[in-house]
Amino acid sequence: MPGPPSPSSFPRAEAVADAARDRGGSGILAVSLIGFFGIFSTTMSKSPVLPLFVKSLSGSDTVIGLISAISPLAGILFSFPVGLLADRLGKKRLLVVASCVFLLAPPLYLLVHNAFWLIPIRFFHGISTAILGPVASAVIVSAYPDTKGEKLGLYSSATLIGRTLAPLLGGAIISLLDFRSVYGAAFLLCVPVLILALVLKRDDAGANPAADSGKVKKVTMADFGRSLAEFVHNGRLLGTSLVEMATYFCYGVIETYLPIYLSGQGVPAYQIGLVFSVQVLSIALTKPLFGRLADRVDRRVQVLFGILLLAAFIAVLPLVHGVIAVGVVAVLFGLAMSVSTVATSTYVADVAREDSLGASLGALSSIMDIGHSSGPFIAGVIITATAIGAGFLASAGVSLLAALAFLFLAFRSPLRTQAERRGG
Repeated sequence: MPGPPSPSSFPRAEAVADAARDRGGSGILAVSLIGFFGIFSTTMSKSPVLPLFVKSLSGSDTVIGLISAISPLAGILFSFPVGLLADRLGKKRLLVVASCVFLLAPPLYLLVHNAFWLIPIRFFHGISTAILGPVASAVIVSAYPDTKGEKLGLYSSATLIGRTLAPLLGGAIISLLDFRSVYGAAFLLCVPVLILALVLKRDDAGANPAADSGKVKKVTMADFGRSLAEFVHNGRLLGTSLVEMATYFCYGVIETYLPIYLSGQGVPAYQIGLVFSVQVLSIALTKPLFGRLADRVDRRVQVLFGILLLAAFIAVLPLVHGVIAVGVVAVLFGLAMSVSTVATSTYVADVAREDSLGASLGALSSIMDIGHSSGPFIAGVIITATAIGAGFLASAGVSLLAALAFLFLAFRSPLRTQAERRGG
């Protein structure tokens, strides 16, 4: 049995607590601004300019679809390896790498005169968000262990605001100038991303003592395989990832087929756009609130409650008609998504090993991208064979299966936080 702590240990503990309090909001502000400007820039580079750019280069609809699918592929392939590298090399280093990709990608579009060259450029650009997502989350949960849910909510809201404003500014630039000017604006938006990443304090980035001291362990393919095996064999992490995948599976179906559903009811395009704007706004405004809730309740309950609500609302969609009724259900779907997704990252931070936090969040991000990419395709096959309502119902079924898997995998034993595990 260890003896009581010596009196000399108390001042150190108090100093650590004071340092954490003194950190204040500077770290989360910097990371949130990185997310805001970075996502603003990448979204503006694809919506609505990318299809217009491809068309101007005589690209077909098939080529547009292929180019649009490349960026999520980068997230699927790189998010997990990037998370592992952040654990070994340090999170700030990876944020600086991401900011360099953000800054270098937009000018490359201006060099393109053949639509097929956009394929490697979109893949390169996708690497920036593949790095940013898991690394920014790892930074936040490392720097703010006691309020990570609320801080993750603030960061997510910042990225959602950037994602919402980007098409508006991009559309205005296209109307006033031309679509190539959009990429110039996207480049300028990334300048503060690089500056903020460079000036971010290591303490605010969740400093890695080994990396900061120069004692960086070499990362091998065996490390990647071992880390991935650990993730798959951790039932709680796997169950949470299935919920995240199902959530974005449904979201991909909603953003792809809800406009078609509303258009079939005679709803004009501007009202369809308004539905999605209100939905995104509702998510952005409520993420910090539900994040604060996740800091105070059993995150497993919040994750389960959110995915069940999400399944219910997408199942209701085929039963409602008219822009107001569908809009209300779409907003409720967004709120359910907000409840669930802010708790999944927080829960992963609880159950992952502290030295593999980045890898776990990276795997979560990769699996999320798989769901987001596969949802529209699978639902499209079902809709083609039956009707659009069947696609929504099938998505609800995917969510229910994920909820059952999470219930079985995550509730088998009491939740123990990282702090409790460190204490034995």
